[in-house]
Amino acid sequence: MSIFRKTVVLVLTMGPGLAGAVAEAADDPIVTRQAIMASANAAAALGGGMMKGEVAYSPVAGKSVIATLRAASLSYGSFFPEGSDQGNTWAKPAIWEDPDGFAAKLTAFQAATAKANAASGKEGPADLEAFKAAVGPVFGICKSCHETYRKN
Repeated sequence: MSIFRKTVVLVLTMGPGLAGAVAEAADDPIVTRQAIMASANAAAALGGGMMKGEVAYSPVAGKSVIATLRAASLSYGSFFPEGSDQGNTWAKPAIWEDPDGFAAKLTAFQAATAKANAASGKEGPADLEAFKAAVGPVFGICKSCHETYRKN
């Protein structure tokens, strides 16, 4: 089965369960940011697989990775209100202790994904090397932020 068909099957089987997750996420910033990060992690796994040669590269897959990371960069930072440092969270207290530093990481994430999105064009990066050039800096920002602001 092709990766496209596997993806379609996965999305179709997940669809019915998403409604409940969306309703829960709307009421809980921790659940919302974990859902956003889960989509970013899935995109990063696909991108990393392509970069390592474990998954065949295609421009549409490259564009999907970049678009998902772009969406995460624009939404993720909105879900860290006061008090959301308690409970089932992977966020370190440093997010609330150093809001300017965290905001700078988010700004860098947004800038890197904007540049990657622009470089990928409408159809996605033409080849693996173009994909690596576009998404490599984004992955570097992700790693840097996780080292500082995410619990292991």
